Amino acid sequence: MTLDQSYAFCRHIAKTRARNFYYSFVLLAPEQKNAMCAMYAFMRYCDDISEGEGASLAAIEQWRADLDNALKGQFSGHAVWPAVRDTVERFRIPHEYLFDMIRGVSFDLQPRQVQTFEELYGYCYLVASVVGLTTIHIFGFDDPKAPDLAEKCGIAFQLTNILRDVKEDYGNHRVYLPAEDISRFHADLTRYDQHFIDLMEFEAARARDYYRQSRPLIEMVHRSSRGSLWALIEIYRRLLERIIHSRYDVLSRRVRVPAWEKMSVVVRAACGLR
Repeated sequence: MTLDQSYAFCRHIAKTRARNFYYSFVLLAPEQKNAMCAMYAFMRYCDDISEGEGASLAAIEQWRADLDNALKGQFSGHAVWPAVRDTVERFRIPHEYLFDMIRGVSFDLQPRQVQTFEELYGYCYLVASVVGLTTIHIFGFDDPKAPDLAEKCGIAFQLTNILRDVKEDYGNHRVYLPAEDISRFHADLTRYDQHFIDLMEFEAARARDYYRQSRPLIEMVHRSSRGSLWALIEIYRRLLERIIHSRYDVLSRRVRVPAWEKMSVVVRAACGLR
């Protein structure tokens, strides 16, 4: 597997499976686009080995060992590794971020009920904030405050995902909305009523606040990357707003941002209309 073939494989994975991320990639320079596709492909396979048919602790441990070897230049044969290692070296991405991603998805192997927001924050950091931290290394930044805001941006994204996926996660015996909040609002995650709406409204307000806090990050990445970061954040922010506009009716349907709207965001970003 050559480096070019590895990147081509990662681009294919990103194009076919990254519903929200890929739209923002088209605004990047080719080297950055390749890097983002490599990181997405790595993250996608992290998810697959924690949720697919062959999901097991042994599979995750093997993936972790393969990552460790790949970072040393020893590839297991999986197509992602040459591109992942090249990206990490080229953009000086701390290795700990990739290992944190694996640690995060390992929590999804067993049924779970998050108890507190503090616990939820820790989970969101591992599966989403480290993605934001990886991304700003690819986009480029100089301001020392950028990593803290990238962390908050990841929290906003993951909270949005959790609100959208309440029904699907519950069906898989995973409840990410904190038990302390469910109890506080006397909500039942299988019943769409005022208690459920109040719970979702509370959690959506949290997500909105993390979007607000992380907003200055856009001006902290290198100028050539700002349009892509704005588009990525805007697409996720619009997903949250669609959930809110639906009055949190995520039990009867999956809320999405349609493709035409994502493309309109990308066009605006390309034109500098942020």
